[in-house]
Amino acid sequence: MSLEKSYDIIRSPVITEKSTQGSMYNQVTFRVDRRASKPEIKKAVEELFKVKVTAVNTLNQQGKVKRFRGRLGRRNAVKKAIVTLAEGHMIDITTGI
Repeated sequence: MSLEKSYDIIRSPVITEKSTQGSMYNQVTFRVDRRASKPEIKKAVEELFKVKVTAVNTLNQQGKVKRFRGRLGRRNAVKKAIVTLAEGHMIDITTGI
């Protein structure tokens, strides 16, 4: 897999209270391309961060309908990947690539 394709698959890290609690279990959460499969996500993370991935769990989050200044709008739907790393491997998402 090329480096450009890896960057297209992994969009951004998710930095929330719940995702930071996953760091206790050696897990990192990313927003990924909606068409990406679990093996593609695994290869992309291993290539970009030089770590060993043991498991990838994905979820599709549908966009919510929200109001903004009285008008209805819709948030975009996103796909998230919760990546479990092997023992001894770590990704520091706060410093970037």
